[in-house]
Order: sequence, then C-alpha cells, then structure tokens
Amino acid sequence: MVSSRGALLAVFVALAINALPAVVKRPATTGSSIKKPIAKKPASGKKIPPSATPVSDQAIAARWLKSLTLREQIAQLIIIPFSGLPMNTRTREYRNFTYLMTKEHVGGLILINVPNGRTNAKADPLEVASFLNRMQKLAKVPLIAAGDFERGVSMRMDSTTIFPHAMAFTAAGDPALVRKQGQITAKEARAIGFHWILYPDADVNNNPDNPIINIRSFGENPADVSRMASAFIEGAHAVLPGSRVLVTAKHFPGHGDTATDTHFNLATITGDRTRLEQVEWAPFRAAIQAGVDSVMSAHLAVPALEPPDLPATLSPKLLNGVLRGDMGFSGLIVTDALQMGGIAQGFPAGEAAVRALEAGADVLMMPPDPKAAINAVVAAVRSGRITRKRIEESVNRLLVAKARVGLASKKLVNLDAIHDTVNSAESNMVAAQVADQSVTLVRNRDEMIPLKSPQSTAFFLLSESRIGIEGQAMALEIRKRAANATVIQVDATMGDADLQAAIQHAGDATQYVVAAFASVAAFRGTAPLGGGFPQLVQSLVATQKPVALVALGNPYLLRSFPDAAAYMTGYSTVPPAEVSAVRALFGEIAIGGKLPVTIPGFANYGEGIVLPATK
Repeated sequence: MVSSRGALLAVFVALAINALPAVVKRPATTGSSIKKPIAKKPASGKKIPPSATPVSDQAIAARWLKSLTLREQIAQLIIIPFSGLPMNTRTREYRNFTYLMTKEHVGGLILINVPNGRTNAKADPLEVASFLNRMQKLAKVPLIAAGDFERGVSMRMDSTTIFPHAMAFTAAGDPALVRKQGQITAKEARAIGFHWILYPDADVNNNPDNPIINIRSFGENPADVSRMASAFIEGAHAVLPGSRVLVTAKHFPGHGDTATDTHFNLATITGDRTRLEQVEWAPFRAAIQAGVDSVMSAHLAVPALEPPDLPATLSPKLLNGVLRGDMGFSGLIVTDALQMGGIAQGFPAGEAAVRALEAGADVLMMPPDPKAAINAVVAAVRSGRITRKRIEESVNRLLVAKARVGLASKKLVNLDAIHDTVNSAESNMVAAQVADQSVTLVRNRDEMIPLKSPQSTAFFLLSESRIGIEGQAMALEIRKRAANATVIQVDATMGDADLQAAIQHAGDATQYVVAAFASVAAFRGTAPLGGGFPQLVQSLVATQKPVALVALGNPYLLRSFPDAAAYMTGYSTVPPAEVSAVRALFGEIAIGGKLPVTIPGFANYGEGIVLPATK
C-alpha cells in the first residue's frame, strides 16, 4: 500500500458527519501460525511462583477479547490513517481521533504521508512517537501501529536510515543486505512505536509499463523475489524479543503484471492458474514458508478465477480458497486501503468492509468512513449474514498478534531513546553499500563511463518536482569533484523555452550526462519522464555529442531514448542512489550490478557491464 491523496481528509469528513460528544473523557490510564512462547522449565526442586509464570499470547488475547462488546470487536479490525504531523489537541481533527479511540475502540493506526504537490511531507520521528503514545493512553486495548516501510522507516519519516528501493537489492545480488535492512527497519520502527511493517513486496514486476509497483518489486524473476522477500522476513524477525515486529507480504495475488494504478481503478492480472502458480504466487508461498505474519490483498481482478469486476480483496476463492486453503496461511490477512479507487469506485464503504470479511480478510485498512464500516459489519452480524464466530476468529488473530509484539507489557516508547537507535552511522553504511553494489551499466559506447573529462561535461539533473530534494545530493557530489563542470537542475514544471535555454547554457560542453529521476507513486498513473523532459533529452542527443543517461528510478527508460551513448541505472530516487551514481561516473567504485528485469528490445535479465574502479 502507498500513501493516498485525501486519505486523512476522507476519514475526518466522514466522522464530522456523525455527532461527536462535546467532551471526550480520557480513560485512566493471529492466528494459529503465531507460535506461543515456550515456558522455561524451573530448576530442579524449585517452583516458579504464579506471578513469574509466562502468560501465553493466546491467553492475553482471550482476556482482551472478553472485555470487548460486539461493536468493539468489529472496531478492532479497523486501521485508520494519521500523518504524524503536529496536531493541536483543541482541534476537531484531534477530537476525531480521540472519538475513534475512546468511543469506537479501533484497533490501530497507519502512518501515511500528506501529498505536497509532487512530494510528500514526511513526519518527524519524535512527533510521531509522541502522538502514538498519546493515542495508546486513550486506547482500551493497545493499538497496533503500522507503516509501509518499504525503504526502511524513511519511506514515511525524516531523520531515519534511507534505503534504496527493493529492485536495487536484487541488482546488488546479496540477500544478506536485505536481511540487514529487515533488522534495521524493525529496530527503528519499534524505537518510534510501530509494530507492523507492511513489507516486503512479493510482486513479480514483469510488466515494464507497471506504473505503481516497478522498482518497489525485487524484480521480474519469481526466484529472485522469493529469495529477497524471505531474507527481509528473516532479518526483521531476527531482532531482540523486545523489538519483535509483524511483517507483511503484498500485494496478493500479485500486482507485478499490471499496467493500472489501483489507486485509480481496478487492475487485472491475466493468465491461467498454472501461470499464477508458477509466477505470481511463488513469492507468497516462499514468504509463508519463511514465517511471514500477514498478507495484504490487492484490489485487482483475476478473471481466471473470479468475475473480471471482482477485486481479489472481496474474493472468497482467492483469500479463503487459495491463500488460506491451498497455501495453508493462517496468519493475518489485511486489505489494501479500502478508500482506493480500485475498490471504492465499485462498492460502497460499508459493503466493501462486509464483503472483505466474508472473503476471508481479517483487518480492514483505511476504510473511507470508519464508523460506516463498523455499522455495516454490525448490521451484517445481527442479520445473520456474518456469524459472530467469524468476527471472533479475525479479532482473535489480531489480538494474538498484538500480544506477540509485546503490547500487553509495553505499549509506550521512550522518546529520549529514539535517536539512540534511528539513523545510525552503521545503518547508513549498509544503505550506501546497497546503493553502490546496485549500480548497473547497460550500455557504454566508446567507454564513455567512467567520465574521462568531467570538467568539460554538462550534467543535467531532471527532477520530478520543483520543491523536492531530487538532484540536490548529486549536484553537491559533482561539484566536489569537478568544480568547473556545468551542473543544470531542471524540473518537470518548466516550460519549453526554459528547457531550451538550459541546453544553450551547456553549449560549450563536449558531452552530456542526464540524470533522470523517475519514481513510482500513488495517483501518478505513469512512470516515464514527465513534462518537456523527453524533448530535452532528444535535443541533447541531436547535438551529436555523447549522452550518458542515468536512470534514478524506473530502469526501463532506455526504451524511450534508444540513441543514448551510455545507459546506467540505480533503481532508486533516494540520496544514497544519487551519491553512488556520481561515484560510478567518476570511477571511484566498481560497477557490478545486474539487471533484475528485462528492458524489452535492449537488454536481457541478468545483464550488466562490469567495470573496476579506476581511482
């Protein structure tokens, strides 16, 4: 799942319709696949006092379950979004949150980013942790806090370790680096107050035109994706008991071979069941075998098994039949965000919640109107459409998971200790190593890379946003090494006249390096270069001077610019990838990355030119 435009607004508007109490009083202060801790045997001749006897996760869950009414049990299955940005306690926005905590008793929160043009406003770890602590104090049952930490916690928060996108790890070729990412992500998440990581991505990205998965996937080879996803799970589960997290394989039944952003519309996976078993489902089976705690469903259709207008999130054949039955998964099934267009356009909020539970889902992620979803499920139980036993099965899975991550004994975090864990030098070294090893050289005519005359090179940095940080780290690193080189930063909002002026400004250069940032994000719809960038690159090629295209993000860009003299990709738009690209251009690091995807018509899976460092 990715952050969604208007997700928070949808929740707040829906709640505002409902009458809220004038004053909210604050209270005084999963499934069978989750293993119970094994009680230690007492020393010979000694008895363990009752107070020291370990209490099983199931016993804790049973105690919590007994304290909840039917409506409160259903509310436990609801996860609502928050931004982590400062929120005054006297605002209606804050009152909405306290209402959901103290009156409805929702089960948890998920951190999302607030869109700001083509960038996202990320939260501060201390502000996030402080808010989570306040909400935990209001909750009748401890809240579970979740996040789409695909590039580590940095995907949603500043001042944390910044990892490249998933595809970079496969290009680097070392599952041990993915395990380290899992460990670091788990430690940083728990330090801030999170227990549930909605990662790894188990999608097999074999569609070059995929606008929403792309570099978020480990690649096009099911074996690669299986190996890397399993490594992340193992790493995240290898932390100390006090830092235990839940991890999630997504987006079942596989979102890689699609060309539609499900934030807009319902996507479709074509192919028969044999193809699904061999390609899309292989990484999910591997994740289950590796002990993944939860699986996220996708809002996409599978015509081979269900009608073409039915999202997998609402499909009993896929969730109960394939995932639970055929694959034997007994952990948590969580829906992708229920406010996404792929499901919200076809089903009312309440009906989508009911049908997701009927299909086999346990947790309802971000319904557009939480109270309407609760009301609809309550009505379905009272009418006999859903049994109370069915609700208790899902609630029990979630409560056991909460107990498993230690929420019965510790639900608050120490704010003073956060920066002892997050953003450490050691963790950042791991991220830098991944970025260095992932750099892949696909084409290198006349041995253009490493650059022989960087001082006479014009560097064009093509940023997606005028207000973003893309290109800043790269510009700084280039100027450190070639003070007299021309470095031109442009963005996709610039008009043709400005872009042509930039080309003329670089007219004295003997060669060009074009660093193109092309990320994937919700509601973008496409992953190629935007604005006047395609024409800019074509104009540079038309000068007959050598052009090296460096793809920071979408690795398939060579298809759009086949005449580039050199082509190098780093699979990510994050600053560490920028630094590694500069180091590769200047010959400071060896280049050894291998393509985890095929670039149709230009390069095959597994290709990559190997070059030694020259400095």
